[in-house]
Amino acid sequence: FEETIAKDIAFGPMNFGVSEAEALELAKETLPLVGLDETFMDRSPFDLSGGQMRRVAIAGVLAMKPEVLILDEPTAGLDPAGRREIMTMFNKLHEEQGISIVLVTHQMDDVATYADHVIIMDKGTVVKMGSPAEIFLDAEFLQEKQLGLPASLEFLQKFSQKTGIDFGDQRPLGTSRLAAAIIEMLKEGDLDA
Repeated sequence: FEETIAKDIAFGPMNFGVSEAEALELAKETLPLVGLDETFMDRSPFDLSGGQMRRVAIAGVLAMKPEVLILDEPTAGLDPAGRREIMTMFNKLHEEQGISIVLVTHQMDDVATYADHVIIMDKGTVVKMGSPAEIFLDAEFLQEKQLGLPASLEFLQKFSQKTGIDFGDQRPLGTSRLAAAIIEMLKEGDLDA
């Protein structure tokens, strides 16, 4: 870490030949992308929480204007709220900045909520790939690979057993999508309250 957050973020671009003034401007532009404002520029990185330090590190990478971010367990060690904030930030970067994101994770809830395409590897070999909906249809395979199901699909299995309602291949992935589907069923009268 550098002595200020601004210098820390500017470090990468400066190593690629960007002038200090331009690099500091990139730092200023990048901070809001990770949910931090300009007031952080002159602060020491050591005055930050763990989640904020992670955001500053990500800002340093974003200041180099990557087309692809490869993230290896980016939410490890974060509480559920911190994990949700970080994953929402990455999703926003993908949608608003057009950055492709490769996420290496064992968090099936994150896969269900954020992934467009899933590749499952075992000992360096691709063993399955497809959309999250396709991947999560085979619960037995996931359990065999010790990946499990997202919490929303575990709930949906119990919900289907209790109500007899089967979503089939149209199972909503992610907690918010599942909640919206159940609310819609209640509104349409397909489910007794």
